[in-house]
Amino acid sequence: MSTAPDIDSRVSGLPKHIAIIMDGNNRWAKANSLLGGSGHKAGETALQKIVEHAAKRQIEVLTVFAFSSENWRRPEQEVGLLMRLFVHALDKRVAELHKNNIRVRFIGDRARFAPLLQKGMVDAELKTITNTGMTLVIAVSYGGQWDVAHAAHQVALQVQAGQLDPQAMTTEEFQQQLQQHIQMSDLPPVDLLIRTGGDFRISNFLLWQAAYAEFYFTDLLWPDFNGAALDAALEDYAQRQRRFGRTSAQVEAHHA
Repeated sequence: MSTAPDIDSRVSGLPKHIAIIMDGNNRWAKANSLLGGSGHKAGETALQKIVEHAAKRQIEVLTVFAFSSENWRRPEQEVGLLMRLFVHALDKRVAELHKNNIRVRFIGDRARFAPLLQKGMVDAELKTITNTGMTLVIAVSYGGQWDVAHAAHQVALQVQAGQLDPQAMTTEEFQQQLQQHIQMSDLPPVDLLIRTGGDFRISNFLLWQAAYAEFYFTDLLWPDFNGAALDAALEDYAQRQRRFGRTSAQVEAHHA
């Protein structure tokens, strides 16, 4: 299985899978002379609106970077606030998402979260598991390097158990085995990765899943990113030619 999406289904139109790095909450609060916590609260409200808008645009999968594995290094007070907002979101927002037929999933290392939060994540997933609308994937305590390393560890366990022969494993076969254990392996690869806040990096987010994604960077701080801003990103995406290693002439001939 190649990590490159199939050219027939991934060339034009709306992206099936959008990923967003929601950056700029603290800077938004500072720019508006508010406490830092106000930025995160405004960011949670912005996420609610973007989820609703993405669902209306019939996006299949929306993945958001809510809390990275590196975010544990932030000041204890800020981490505590983020955890409280997380609990609130699980208590209040999941019911709304379920009502709107949206499926909720979490990716990342949950072990560092309090048992209450871990249970809340499981409950949210079970509550919405049969929903058939958009899938909302929330990355928490997530890092792309952790994801790949975790998948490689699972492959190593298969080798240790005698289920795989390392001597007979080609590069392509290893890639196929690794792909099976990568987070979101059952979902379409990322087509469009958006980062707000003006920085031009992906900050260890979805290194495998976004290998062939189109990148879109905006100076808008996350609380200011709205439906119109998402539409602008979608319009920009629609103008791009996705070649997946081919030449423009090959792509044009394939769809002539």
